[in-house]
Amino acid sequence: MLDGDSATAKLILRDLINATVGFERMAEEVHKPSKSLHRMLSASGNPTMENLAAIFATIKKAMHVRIDTTVTAV
Repeated sequence: MLDGDSATAKLILRDLINATVGFERMAEEVHKPSKSLHRMLSASGNPTMENLAAIFATIKKAMHVRIDTTVTAV
């Protein structure tokens, strides 16, 4: 996602949701209809930062993981 290929990143995120929480549970957790989640995570979708944050929080909780980020100057 940070390398500029947001279409692929959204499709990978969609696959991750399918493989872990599932769209119905995700919809309940983020208070959005599952169809809206499918649309926003399509290649041409446009999820807001608020929606992405809610999605990542739900995935982290379901998978019991912590996501760390590092910024490195190039």
